[in-house]
Amino acid sequence: EGLELLYLPLQLVQQVAGLHGSRIVVAIRRVFRQMRVVLASQSPRRRQILEQMGVAHELLLPDPDEDAESLEAPHPGEAPLAYVRRVTALKLDAALARLARRGLPAAPVLCADTTVALGRDILGKPADAAEARAMLSRLSGTRHRVLTAVAVQLGRRRVSALSQSWVRFAPMSAAHIRAYVDSGEPMGKAGAYAVQGRAAAHIEQVSGSYSGIMGLPLHETAQLLRQLGWRG
Repeated sequence: EGLELLYLPLQLVQQVAGLHGSRIVVAIRRVFRQMRVVLASQSPRRRQILEQMGVAHELLLPDPDEDAESLEAPHPGEAPLAYVRRVTALKLDAALARLARRGLPAAPVLCADTTVALGRDILGKPADAAEARAMLSRLSGTRHRVLTAVAVQLGRRRVSALSQSWVRFAPMSAAHIRAYVDSGEPMGKAGAYAVQGRAAAHIEQVSGSYSGIMGLPLHETAQLLRQLGWRG
């Protein structure tokens, strides 16, 4: 139990001081239940999934002078798996620094990143409509991977997980692609589509975690939170 205490924020250590054995575990879990998870994400879909899980949470959005998008720039030749894990870790580091900078109380901080991978090519968020059309043209009639990495940190303890799913698009005509891009839905989405939106009309098959494709794999996220004391 002493090693477990090394991972906890100071105020939590103070609350379990003097306890021993299983009483420490019970106390930690009680404290966790009273805390709200801090979601460091601007994605309404991730917030929706936490609400579905019954996880009390609040948002920790970037400061106006933070260049959050720069964290998502891939390195030359970087593999999709390494990329999504690295970006998630960077997001969590930035969120923890933000939490400390604002003087906010200790809480479990959750970050995630989702990327679409066609072979070894990373298809991130399209910069404009032309890039969105190009991405969708590549995905048309093909099967691709969707990778979502999740990381949660409480005190000095960090836990992480990865979800890997597959999506197959039906062949799409240029007119269908243009109409979908013109709807505005592809912008801000990895791979230029939202599985829960209009793109579903062109998706033949999904294999894996539907919530992971949306942006936050429910099962893996629940497992991580349980490791830190959540009892949902």
